[in-house]
This record gives sequence, C-alpha cells and structure tokens, in this order.
Amino acid sequence: MASSSDEDFVTLSCTQPNPIGNSEAFITIQDINSSDLSAILSCQTVKIQAHRDMLVEDSSFFKGLLSRSFRESNLNCVSIEWTIEGFINILTSVYGFPMNFTSGNFLSHVEDALYFGSKSLLSKCKAWLYAVASSNNPELQLDDLIHIWNFCRGHGNDSLPEICALYLARNFMQAISSNFFGAFPYNLLLCCIKHPHLTIHSEMDLSDALLVWLNGNSNREQLELSNEVEDQSKGLLKQIRVSLLPLWYIAGKQRCCYFSELAKESIQKISRLVEISPPYPAGIFEDGGFGHLRIRLTESSKKVNISGCPQVTSDILFLSLLRPEYYVDSTLRNIIQQSLITFERLSMLQIQIGDLYGLSPPSLSFEAVEEVDISKCPRLHLKSAIELFSKSFPSLRKLIAAYLLNFKSTNLFILIQKFPLLSEVDITVDVTPLIPEQVTVVCTSIISVSSLGGNNVFGSGFFSPWRCLSRMTRLILEGRSDVSDIGISVLISGCLKLHSIVVCDTSFGIHSIQALCSPTSNIGPSDSESSKRCLSTLAFKLQTLHMGGCKGVDENSLRDLLSKTQTLKRLCLRGTHLVDDALYSFSSSSLEFLDVSQTMISGDALAHIVNFNPALKCLNTKDCKNLSQHGSNNSGLADSHRELFSELGNKCKLEKIVLGWGISWLSLEALKPAITSLKEIQIGLGGSLNEDALRLLPTTCPMLESVVLYFQMLSDTIVINIMALKHLRELGLCYCSGDISISSFRNCFPNLTKLRLERVAPWMTNNDLDVLILNCVNLVEFALVGCRLLNPDSLRIISNGWPGLTSIHLEDCGEVTKTKVSCLYNCRALEDVLLRHNGKGIYRFFIIVAAKKLPLLRRLSLDTCDATDGEFEIPDCEQRGMLSTVKITRCFINPEKSYRTVEHKDTLVLEWSSKNCTKTVVEERL
Repeated sequence: MASSSDEDFVTLSCTQPNPIGNSEAFITIQDINSSDLSAILSCQTVKIQAHRDMLVEDSSFFKGLLSRSFRESNLNCVSIEWTIEGFINILTSVYGFPMNFTSGNFLSHVEDALYFGSKSLLSKCKAWLYAVASSNNPELQLDDLIHIWNFCRGHGNDSLPEICALYLARNFMQAISSNFFGAFPYNLLLCCIKHPHLTIHSEMDLSDALLVWLNGNSNREQLELSNEVEDQSKGLLKQIRVSLLPLWYIAGKQRCCYFSELAKESIQKISRLVEISPPYPAGIFEDGGFGHLRIRLTESSKKVNISGCPQVTSDILFLSLLRPEYYVDSTLRNIIQQSLITFERLSMLQIQIGDLYGLSPPSLSFEAVEEVDISKCPRLHLKSAIELFSKSFPSLRKLIAAYLLNFKSTNLFILIQKFPLLSEVDITVDVTPLIPEQVTVVCTSIISVSSLGGNNVFGSGFFSPWRCLSRMTRLILEGRSDVSDIGISVLISGCLKLHSIVVCDTSFGIHSIQALCSPTSNIGPSDSESSKRCLSTLAFKLQTLHMGGCKGVDENSLRDLLSKTQTLKRLCLRGTHLVDDALYSFSSSSLEFLDVSQTMISGDALAHIVNFNPALKCLNTKDCKNLSQHGSNNSGLADSHRELFSELGNKCKLEKIVLGWGISWLSLEALKPAITSLKEIQIGLGGSLNEDALRLLPTTCPMLESVVLYFQMLSDTIVINIMALKHLRELGLCYCSGDISISSFRNCFPNLTKLRLERVAPWMTNNDLDVLILNCVNLVEFALVGCRLLNPDSLRIISNGWPGLTSIHLEDCGEVTKTKVSCLYNCRALEDVLLRHNGKGIYRFFIIVAAKKLPLLRRLSLDTCDATDGEFEIPDCEQRGMLSTVKITRCFINPEKSYRTVEHKDTLVLEWSSKNCTKTVVEERL
C-alpha cells in the first residue's frame, strides 16, 4: 500500500473496562465478519486498522475525534475504552456486514450506536425495531421494551421511543396480561393509547388496563403526591371513548375512585344515545366530529367486541369503518353528520357520498379480523351490520350474536353467503321457562310480530343452499325454540365439518339425531360395514354435544347417538330421557365435561363412565334421584355409591362438581384426592354434608371460586371459613338451616360478584345491607328471599350501593316495593329482575317503563299482588325493548287462613321470539 494512502487509515485500540482475560489481539476488518468471535471478545484489548473517512462519515464520535483540533486527529493510533463486543458491532455496521438483532441484544446495540453516534447502526436498530413492531408475531420482551424506552428518552433519542409506542399499541392485548404491564412508564402508556395503531378488542379492555395500571402505581414513590396521581389518571382516562363502553361495565364503575366521574359522564352519553332514535341531534357530535363514536379498528385487529352496548347502531358501525379521508376532511365530515341528523339511512348516505365525490365504497377492509361479538346490541340493524361486516371483515371466522331476538334464520343464511371463511356461530337466546313436563297449560295465544318476521328457511325445502355450510365447525343454537327439529336436522346435514354443537333447550330431536348418525362420506373399501357406518358420521367427529333440556329424544335414539360419539370432550344430557343402557353404550374416553343432571342414571353407570374417562374435570349430577340406587349390575346400594366416588377420587382431577342425592361427608372424604384443585362446587337437594365437612371445605379445596349450598346446616364459623377463600367469586346459601348472622360478612370481599341469600337471613335489616355494600363492593348479581324486616328504603340502599347490578331477585322481603321502585332504574345495566311479594307499590306501567329505562332488561318476574292497580300493562313490540320473557304470577290471600297466607293462582308467561309473541297461562308458579 502506498505511503500516501496510509494516511487514510487509523489504528483503533479498544480496551474494555472489565475484561475477561489479559490478552491483546490484532485483527483485520475481515476478521470481524467471521462466524466465531468468541476468542476476540474475551481479550482485554483489540487493535484494528480502519478507514478514517468511513469512520468520520458514519460516526459523530469519530468525526469529532479524527477531523477536528483534538490531539488524536493527527495520530495514527487512537485509544478507545468500550466493550470489545460493542466496538466490533460499530465496525460491523460501518462496513456494512450482516448484523444479528434479538430482543436480548437490541438495547446494547442502541447503546453502542448512541455512544459512538453511528448513523448506520442507529438506522439498523430503527429498521429492526420497526419490523418487529409491525410484525404479526411479536418477539420483543416487554421488560426490554421498557428499558429501551427509558434509555432512549434519557439520551435524547425520539425516533426509537416512537416505535416503542407503536409496538406496545399493536400488541396491547398481550401486554396487559403481562407481569410487566404495571411497570410501564406513564409517558409510554400515554403515547401508546394515543397511537392510531392502538389495537384492543373493545373499549372496555382499554379501561380495565388503565385501571389496573393506576391501581398498581398509586403507591409508588414516583406517584406519592396526590396531585400527580390525579393528573396522570385524568391524562390516561380522558383517552377512553366513554360512549362506546358496555353499559353493564360502566354502571359497575360508579364507585371506583378513579372512574366515578368518568362513569357518570359515560352513562349520561350512553343514555342519550339509547333513548334517542335516529335522526340524531347535533349535540351528540363533539366539537363538530364523531371520533368518540368510532370503534377502534386497526390493521392488527383480530377481535371486535361490542357486546353489551345497546347504544351501538348500524350508523355508529358505519362511522367506525369509514376511510380516514371521510372523518379528516371537514366537508365530508359535515355531509356525514348532516345526513345522520336528518336520518338519511345508511345506504342512502353511502350513495350520496359516492355520487358527490366519485369515491369507492366508504369502508376499510380489516383483513386480520376473525371474530366479532355483537351480543346484547338490540338497536343494531342486523342486515345493515352484516353488509358492513362483509365489506370490512372478509376473514371473519366467528360471530357471536347472543340474545338478539331480531336474529332470524334468514340472517344466518345471509352470513354464510357473505363470509366464505365463517366457521363458528353463536345465536343463543334466553331459555323458555315453559318446560312441557313441568307445567300445566291453561291457555295459549300467539300474536304475530311483523317487524320481527321473516321466512324461516330451516326445513322449508331449501336444502341445497345449506350445502355451503360444509365449512361450519361450531354451532350454538341454545334456547332457539323457534327452530323445529327438522330445521335443525337440515342445518346439521349441511355441516360436514361440524365438531361442536350446542342445542340445549331447543327442538333438537329424532330427526336431528338421524342427521348426526347418517353417513356423510365414503370410507376405504377395506373397512367393515359397521366401521363405515360409524366413521363416516358427524357423530363420530363430535367433540362437543350439549343437548340439555331436549325432550324430543327418546331412549333408543339417544343410545344410538352415544354409541357413535367416540371423540367427545364435552357432553351435556341434562333433563333428557337418559338411562343406564345409553351410558353403557358410550365408548369415548376423552370426556372432560359431563352433565347428566335431572336424569334417571344410576351410580353404576356413572362409575363406568368415570372409569374410562380419567380426564374428566367437570361433573354435574344435580337432581339425579337414582344415583344411589344399584344399576344393571345389581350391586348393592352402598357398593354402587362407594364405587362411584372411589372412581372419581382415584382417577380424576376435578375443577367443577355439582352433586345432590347420595353425597355425604363420607363421599367427600373419598373425593379428596380429586378436588384439591376444585374451583366450583354445588351441593343440592338430597346431599348432606355435616358441619365438620363444610368447615373443612375451604382447606380441602383452597382454589374454590364458587360455592353454592342448598338445604345444608350452616353456622357463622362455616360461612366465615368459606368467605375467607381468596378466589371466591360466587356464594349461594339457599334454604339452609342453622344460625348465621351479619358477622359472617364483616370482612372485605372485593372478588365476590354473585351473592344469593335465600331463606337464610330473616334478620336482614337496612344496616346489614350497608355492611354488605361496604364489604362486597363488586356485586353484579344479588338475590334475597325471606328477609321480611326490609322496608322501602332497602331498595334505594341496594340500587345506590350496587349500581352495576345485572341481576336482582327480591322475594318476600318485607315492604321493599311498598312505596316506589323508580330507584331501581339507577341500576341501568339490569338484565334480570324478580320482584315478588314485597309490597303493593309497583305501578301499572312498570313493565313498559322498565323496558325503556333498562335497555338490557331481558327477563322480568312480577306478581299482581304487588301492583298498585292489581294488574300490569303489557308492552307491545315497539315498547318491549330487549325483553324476551315476562312472568306475572297471580296470587290471593286466603281469608280462611292466617294473616298473609298467600296462595298461588296461576302464572302468565309472555315470550317474544324472532317471529311472534306468545302468551301462555299455566297453573304452576314459575
């Protein structure tokens, strides 16, 4: 090399502060591109000759060192103190050699780049981090993300923190479940939730996450000053679009210290949206825009959950799916706003915009969305919604549309045509209370509901179009009594890939079973005829079969069905004509969930199933009166009973168990090995656990989340022990004897969400209610029966104390409803209300007003003896809101018997379906 060119190079001598060894190495530029640098990295000092201009051009560190008036600028050898690995990384980047970036080494690369001011390495860091942030497979650890944010912010770098916010925004749903979520710096979290790529399933997820963060950080040293806590909480919470929160969720946050003001604002806005119908008043648009009404959707969104939002309409969906230019451009925004105010329907609005501006259909396509939940959205016009979804969610695979009475069979047909990948559908509705075997019908009348009408294509001869159902794998039709057995069979016949079906309390019957058991495809010629018949059926492929309450299935059909189901994991046969022979014909060994409640099976048959299904986790045998009787093997009663619980105890690890007849403290002893991880237990009629067993229950099953006891002997000690369970979420004490008092509830139980005290707390007073409200702040379901010391103030205490209730049952509770019930409307998210025998103070139009004031109300039970006028006005279709079932019992006081001896007369049941309203009078008290 000529001497003149030697001046273009400089020898760099790098010494690391804490060397592993004491050696010194001389290397070339090509050496740093070798695959094994372990020997070099262990040296104390490394020397290398590098091109001066390349160093100066890329690195501000070397530019200042080699091209200015520093002494080193004229030297042929320059000394540097830095890690050997970091020094090698800088040279690797300067010379353009490939570099390896991982979540673990990224921060060190950034540190190297910032220290040396390397433009190339910083650019590579930025490119890698952006690629990771934009990827659908996140690979950055969240604790590393926090370190990167803090380091870069502390060193004045703004570009990488912006990408950190993008990464967190796109992966927010994964982040909120991480142990590191509470450690996120405030500014990072704020940047994330302001980011246009923030990806959440629902606005509720964002709210929950922020509350978790605020609660987790409120005691930190950095937030010790109350004004700082308040400022940060306001800064975060004001980013929430409160108009899009589920009503049940926001109602329950009114007592939250951070959320109370925002909750009131949210309820006001939601109430305005619910109570008004299009055309919308101009006042609903904030600052001339409608950003607060736009559901968050990004290119990373996989799930969209707007369940429990009665305020959501097709118009709001339309606003959420608009292209950006429609809500950024003021002219377009004004057109949309004025069109909604003047109630030009959705289709007309799209046409108007297209004609004026010659633009394509005003909706974005979100390819990643696979699941949509629109349950309990009664104001959603389904046909318009499906049309919008078809344009924006082409990859939709799962739709949950539960408790929507306006979801007709034709809507399902349209869905299947519009979405080529749709494989799971849930159209559950409330179950009818009219079980034929349990009621005596006096009279019935049916009123057609034209606005909910439509052709029922199930079983009407349109078999061929349903062949496109072949991709359907999971169907949930629970409660759909408006679909016939033939209709369900037609539907099943088209689902060639069906592996899960939930048809509890429907008309599922013999025809449907025939569809499951009929051959669907050809099997190899070497298989036997019996194998062909079995392997080619849908029944053989089923993993989930829930047919509880389906009385249209006879014993022979049920036996035939169970003999062909060999891969079932979940089986519900509640209340069916199930007998031992059918269970003995069942050959699956994969069961994890089994519900045989209200059937005639014996302990022998059940023990047989348990023996061959060691993976069983959930078992329900409620009201199985023959469980203690011997079966077909003629074993004695005691032997049969002992064998069942012995099999359970030795072979299973249960998470849920519901027992009644035959359960005793001896049975519980036998079950001990199986219930150490139990989460739910219910002991019903026919079961008897002594005081010692109940007292030791929390010790035996420390993971319990739900405890429901019927007809047991209780004491304060037992209840206090149960309430001490740290995971307890549900407690039901029903018709139990013994002596319990309010002292059982004097501790704080923040996790408890469901509480039933039925005929166990006759001592309950308003002061006791105050104690419950103070210690059980998060209740959403509450039931009291037989608390006769309560008065009209009690209802006010309950509704103000638990505004987030979704279910309230008050029966025979003194004079709770004697003067008024309007305070109940404070619980805006109520879905289920039972008020019976609580005082003659419920006004005539209560049902109609409640349906309007409580937009999620679906089930209502009253008694005419509580009506001020002795009767209630029945709502028509336009007035019923979301009501699906109303039960009005009629009682009278028998003058020949003692004071307040009330006798039942009959029950009027009103049921709304997608087609009609049915009025039925039955003799029984429902």
